[in-house]
Amino acid sequence: MQDFILVTGIIIKQMPIGESDRRVTILTNSRGKISAFARGARKPNSRFSGTTCPFCFGSFKLYEGRDAYNIAEADIKNYFEEFRTDLDGSFYAAYFAEIADYYCRENNDEREMMKLFYQSLRALCAPSLNDRLVRYIYELKSIAVNGEYPGAPDNMTLSGSALYALDFIANSPIESLYSFKVTDSVLDELGNVADMYRKRYMEHSFRSLDILEGLNG
Repeated sequence: MQDFILVTGIIIKQMPIGESDRRVTILTNSRGKISAFARGARKPNSRFSGTTCPFCFGSFKLYEGRDAYNIAEADIKNYFEEFRTDLDGSFYAAYFAEIADYYCRENNDEREMMKLFYQSLRALCAPSLNDRLVRYIYELKSIAVNGEYPGAPDNMTLSGSALYALDFIANSPIESLYSFKVTDSVLDELGNVADMYRKRYMEHSFRSLDILEGLNG
């Protein structure tokens, strides 16, 4: 009798396998970052064709294979369809997924990173929020969640508003992160800090970030 496990998660990466299969990376609430096969997912009429795409969030019923899980069922709660028509938003989302993939590990407690990734995708879909602000919050909070945030930098002169925003990002619960706006000048200050800390603590080149910076000059 096949043993199944049920996880809540969000797909952060996919790749084609063979003629019709798909391998996905799922950031889960209980097993960290895992790999799973969706058999036949690339066939036009497959029940997995639309449920194993990047950013799909929901419940996944899995069973263990030789070197990865296999998806038996997927119940998707949010497809984030907005990114199909929002080019900039889709690149921001892809960049956020790369950061999640960089930090997260299998069998680690990655609930905070999963929550941060999900809430940040929702923030990208909110017309009232500036995508750059969402990006800087996500970068800084990812560093904080992983225990590397050192506080406001000593080698920068920052406004009181920027210092307040940095403290809010570092110490607020994830559910409250995207509840404020800033002026353009404060946004630039946050960007300078996020850029410096990203280069210091994320020793990695993110392809989606290169594309984003090319699009935005």
